[in-house]
Amino acid sequence: MSEQLTIGELASRTGVATSALRYWEELGLLPVPARVSGQRRYPPSAVELVGVVLLLRDVGFTLREAKAFIASRSPAGDGWRELYQRKLAELDQRIARAEVARTAIAHGLACPHEDILECSNFTSGVGALLAGCSLEEAHSQIHSH
Repeated sequence: MSEQLTIGELASRTGVATSALRYWEELGLLPVPARVSGQRRYPPSAVELVGVVLLLRDVGFTLREAKAFIASRSPAGDGWRELYQRKLAELDQRIARAEVARTAIAHGLACPHEDILECSNFTSGVGALLAGCSLEEAHSQIHSH
């Protein structure tokens, strides 16, 4: 039988706290390990699996989405591609919102008013947001006048 890892060894090799590993196991991200005298024993392949979860987390997947990714990896399936496509679309939306926010902040910094609350552009933007506009719509309303 190949070398089995304790939860402490798995934590040490991956940099993930034992409490997080237990939680990931509870969520179904990690398979329930064998037990030896009550202690968890993970196969060496668990190191790579933890690495996969870390990579997915770092590129923006939630733990729930990471679980779906892991589950989608059947020998004949490419369900992971659909998950990647959805995440890419979500990231594109977040990037677009962040760009609008960045522009609004840059304009705020360029505002000549000592107190931004005295700026008619700022107060118009607040009014547009309260009227149900998105930040992008509010910003374009301000600058279309």
